[in-house]
Amino acid sequence: MQPEVDRIAQPWGERTPYDRGGTWPVRVDAYLEPGMTADAVERWVPTASILHSNGDALDVAVAGDRIVGVRGRAGDRVNHGRLGPKDLFGWQANHSRDRLTTPLVRGGDRLVPCDWDTAMERIVARARELTADQGPDALGFYTSGQLYLEEYYTLSVIAHAGIGTNHLDGNTRLCTATAAEALKQTFGCDGQPASYADIDHADVIALFGHNMAETQPVLWMRVLDRLAGTDPPRLVCVDPRPTQVARHATVHLAPRAGTNLALLNALLHEVIRTDRVDHAFVAAHTVGFAELAARVAECTPEWAAGICDVPARSLREAAEIVGGADRLLSTVLQGVYQSHQATAAACQVNNLQLIRGMLGRPGCGVLQMNGQPTAQNTRECGANGDLPGFRNWQNPAHVADLARVWNVDPSRIPHDAPPTPAMEIFRKAEQGSIRMLWISGSNPAVSLPELHRIRAILGQPRLFTVVQDLYLTETARLADVVLPAATWAEKTGTFTNSDRTVHHSDKAVDPPGDARPDLDIWLDYARRMDFRDRDGQPLVGWHDAESAFTAWQECSRGRPCDYTGLSYERLRNADGIQWPATPADPDGTERLYTDGITWAAPDACESYGKDLATGDPASEAAYRQLNPEGKAVLRSAAYVPPREAPDAAYPLQLTTGRTLYHFHTRTKTGRAPQLNAAAPEVWVELSATEARRHGVAEGDLVEVASPRGSVRGRLRITDIRDGMVFLPFHYGYWDTHEGAGPGGSAGRAANETTVTDWDPVSKQPLYKTAAARLTLVEPAHGATSPAPTTTASAPTDPHAAPPTRGGPSAVAEQRLG
Repeated sequence: MQPEVDRIAQPWGERTPYDRGGTWPVRVDAYLEPGMTADAVERWVPTASILHSNGDALDVAVAGDRIVGVRGRAGDRVNHGRLGPKDLFGWQANHSRDRLTTPLVRGGDRLVPCDWDTAMERIVARARELTADQGPDALGFYTSGQLYLEEYYTLSVIAHAGIGTNHLDGNTRLCTATAAEALKQTFGCDGQPASYADIDHADVIALFGHNMAETQPVLWMRVLDRLAGTDPPRLVCVDPRPTQVARHATVHLAPRAGTNLALLNALLHEVIRTDRVDHAFVAAHTVGFAELAARVAECTPEWAAGICDVPARSLREAAEIVGGADRLLSTVLQGVYQSHQATAAACQVNNLQLIRGMLGRPGCGVLQMNGQPTAQNTRECGANGDLPGFRNWQNPAHVADLARVWNVDPSRIPHDAPPTPAMEIFRKAEQGSIRMLWISGSNPAVSLPELHRIRAILGQPRLFTVVQDLYLTETARLADVVLPAATWAEKTGTFTNSDRTVHHSDKAVDPPGDARPDLDIWLDYARRMDFRDRDGQPLVGWHDAESAFTAWQECSRGRPCDYTGLSYERLRNADGIQWPATPADPDGTERLYTDGITWAAPDACESYGKDLATGDPASEAAYRQLNPEGKAVLRSAAYVPPREAPDAAYPLQLTTGRTLYHFHTRTKTGRAPQLNAAAPEVWVELSATEARRHGVAEGDLVEVASPRGSVRGRLRITDIRDGMVFLPFHYGYWDTHEGAGPGGSAGRAANETTVTDWDPVSKQPLYKTAAARLTLVEPAHGATSPAPTTTASAPTDPHAAPPTRGGPSAVAEQRLG
C-alpha cells in the first residue's frame, strides 16, 4: 500500500506530471471499507462511474456477496486508474438501509406495500384505459441520465412504437440538451467531435461555463498533470465563480449571468479582426462565414465589456490566446447550457473552433460536455424524445428506416411534430392532456424549476404517476405506484460517456429484496401490454441485457453512432471503445471529422436546424438551400438580455450549480458518509463587497428569495463576482422531517427559487439567471458555513472556515500497486 491520502481534503490526489504529446501516467486509486484488505476481496467486477459523465473505469470489490470497495482500472483510456471522490465513496449508497425493496401502491393518502403483479397490473390497467379513451398522447415518460443503454432503448421502443406517444424525455433535458442541440445545429448531427486524449496535445484549453474540477474531477486531474509538466497548456476560463479552473487560468473572465453570447461574439470579433482565421478550412468545410463576420463586426471588446462587466483588455487577452493557439481544445457545460441563449452561445464555441480550423486533429476539438453518466445513451437511443440512431424526425426516409428496424408501419412512430421536451411534458400534465406520467431514475420534485408548481402538478388526483427508483424520494412520495429498481453494480448493461467511450458494466451483487433492473421492469410491462409488430410478433423481442444490446446494434447499423463492431465479449475485455465502431473498424474512432464533415448532408443529417432566436425548426427545403453539400454551419445570433433582470426589489443575480462532493439531488451521495460529511447542508455564496452591502458575515443564517420562493442557508463569503448569489442545487427534503417539500416559510432546495423558462432551441431550463434578494435571518453566533473549502466555495478568508475533511467516518484512500 502507498501512503494514505485524504481524498476529501485532497480531492484530485497527487500529481503525476507529463508533457505535451506524452502519455498520461497511470495512478491506481482505490478505497476499501474499513477492515477489508485487497487479499480478502473475492472478486473484482468491471464497471464504470455512475455519479458523473466522465466514464471512469473501475472494478467493484465483492466479498460475502456485497460490495466492499472499488479500484480504478489502470489500462482504461479514460482515467488511467484514477477515481474521483464520488467514485471512491459513492458506492456505499447501494447499502443504504432505506432502499426500496418492494412495490408500493397508493391507498388513500398512504403508500402501502404490495407484490409486483398488483403494481404492474394497476399500471397496465390505467395505461390501457387512457389510450382507449384519450389516445397515446395521454401517456408521458420522464427518464434519467443514469440508466443503461439497453434500458433506454427498450423504453424508446415502448414509447415510440408500442404506445405511440411523442411524450418521452429525460432529465438530460436539464443538463445536456443544449450539448446535443449545439452539435446538431453546427455539424448536422449529435456526437462529440473531440476526445479526452486531446488534453494530452492541446497548448490552449478554453473552458466555457465548465467547472471541470468539480463536475469531471478525473478529467481535471489530467489537466492538472499537464499543468505540472514542463510544457503546460494555457487555460482560458469563463465562469462567474472562483473555481479551481479559474485559479489555474491564464485568463479568467467572470461575466454577468446570461451574457455568454455577448462575450463569445466579442471573442469571435477579435479573432476575425486580427485575421486568425483558417480561411482554407472555412472555405472547404463550412457555410455561413460571411454572415457570422457581419454579425460580430460591431461586437468589440468594449461593447461586450459594458454588457458582461469584464475588462475589455481581458477579453482581448483571451482572444489573443485562443487566436494564437497551435492546438485548441474547448469544453462547454452548464454555465452556458442553463441560460436563455444557451444554444446560440454554445454554437459560438463551435464557431471559434471551426474558423480557427481546430477540428479532427490531436489537441483540436470541442467537447459539448454532458452532466450525467449515460446522457449520451439517452440521445442515441431516442429516450430524450428524438428518434433512435440520430435519425431525423422530419425526414420520412429516416422514419421509414426506423420502422423497418422495428417491423412496424411508419405511421406507428410519432413524427408529425417535434418531440415533446420535459418542461412541456410537465405543462401538459398540469393542463390535463397528459394523465399518466412514468418517472424513472429521476427526482423532479427537487430538480425542476419552481418547485411549488412541480409539487402541485405531481399532486393532482387526475394525474396517475409511476415512480421507478431506489429510494422513497421526494417525487416517489407523491406517486400512485412506486417500483423498487436495481442500480449500478446490481445489473448488467453498457453505458457511454461524454467522449463516446462505451464501457460494459457487469452485475456484481443482487439488488435488495424484490428490487428489479429497469430493463426487467419494462420488459414485463411490454409483455403485459402485448405490444406487437406488423407480423404479430412481440414488438420487444429481447429478454435480457445482451439480447437488448444486439437489438440496439441493428438499430445503430450505418448510423453515426454505429455499435455493430462491438459485443459484450469485446467490451468486457477492452479498456473502453469509442463509437462509431464497425466490423471494419472494431477498435472505434478517437475523433470525428478527421476528413471533413460527415453527417450534415440534407439526406443524412439528424436535424435541419432551428432558428436560434425562436427555436422554430427549419424546413428541409431551407436546409438544402443553406447547406447543399453537407458542411458545418457557422450559425450566428445577436445578444439579447435575460428576461428576468435584477431590480430594486430583487437586486442580485441568482445562479445555481454543483459541488464536487454531491450528484444531482443527493439521493446517492447524501447516503455516502464521507461525501455527506464534506457538504452536509445547503449554503449561500456571496462576495465580500456584497456581504458588506447587505450587512452579513461568514456563517450567518441568510434567506435568499426570488419572486417564486425562498431558501435559507449559512453564508460563505467567496470571490464570486459582485452582484451575484449562488446556491448549490443538490439539497432537497428526503433526509428532513418535511419529506416531500418545505415545511416552513423557506425551503432547502435551490429550485424553490428558479424560474419556469427555457432556452428556445434546446428547451433546457434556466437555472443560471434569476433575480433574488438576500436578507439576514440570524447572526452566526459561532456557527460556520457547511460549504466545502477545497472547491469553488472556498472562503475569501481561509481562516473564516474549517478545512474540508472526511471526518472520522472517512478512511483515507488506499493505493493498490
